[in-house]
Amino acid sequence: MADLSEVLTVWEGLGYYSRARNLHQASREIVARFKGRIPDNLDDLLSLPGIGRYTAGAILSIAYNKEVPVLDGNVRRVFSRLFAIPNDGANSKTEIFPAHFLETLIPNGHACSFNQSLMDLGSMICTPKGPRCRHCPIIQYCKAKAQGNPEKYPIRQAKKKIPHRYAVAATIRRHGKILLIRRPPKGLLGGLWEFPNWEVDSGNDPGKQLARQIRRETGLRVKSKEPVDCLFQTFSHFKLTLHVYQCETEGRSSRGAWAPLTRLSGFPMPRLHRKIANSLSPA
Repeated sequence: MADLSEVLTVWEGLGYYSRARNLHQASREIVARFKGRIPDNLDDLLSLPGIGRYTAGAILSIAYNKEVPVLDGNVRRVFSRLFAIPNDGANSKTEIFPAHFLETLIPNGHACSFNQSLMDLGSMICTPKGPRCRHCPIIQYCKAKAQGNPEKYPIRQAKKKIPHRYAVAATIRRHGKILLIRRPPKGLLGGLWEFPNWEVDSGNDPGKQLARQIRRETGLRVKSKEPVDCLFQTFSHFKLTLHVYQCETEGRSSRGAWAPLTRLSGFPMPRLHRKIANSLSPA
């Protein structure tokens, strides 16, 4: 079985790395607890890492044709309009579409095709904007359409302003190798390798305190050069500007790993740090 590092390397660039970690752990548990067979009942599926009601419902109904509802964003929107319910329940602690009610809508023996049809209906016809109501096979039952404005449903949540963060990263070279630090196994970008980096105040020179920060965090005295790049990325809950500096050292660090440039491709990295790695020259 592949180890976590291999899985993260294959997953690299897709984001939501917690899903890759959960996928890896769930596969190990399926082998250990269920003899390599994905469970066909709700309780066992929900006991696996990363499996919630939506994923469990999709597995049970599509893979095993069991009469279990699937509630993704598209299906919620269909039901919100069908029953003229302003709140689709996506951001609510209380489920407004109870499973026992939705189960009564599923035709006996046709859970797989029913759930997939609902998801396709929401993604292709009952779209958030400009729904193609003329092509909808259940238009005669749609209360939102009967009221004349299906786009009113569901009510859209106001988007929060995304904060902008600034950080500085250092490519620290020593005898032809470069220092990489591994992130904690859980949390944002958990388990990935990256170049040493720190968040900085946007109002100050991003490289002014770089050498002092490196010494404090790694114990290394470095010779810092001019910044070599400035990268930008938008995450789900913040925006990031990353200033990149080249550094050299003769010291050793107990943190991280010293990797030859030719082996950087074997370390799973966040997108921005992969860009940095790809830009490095051997000299």
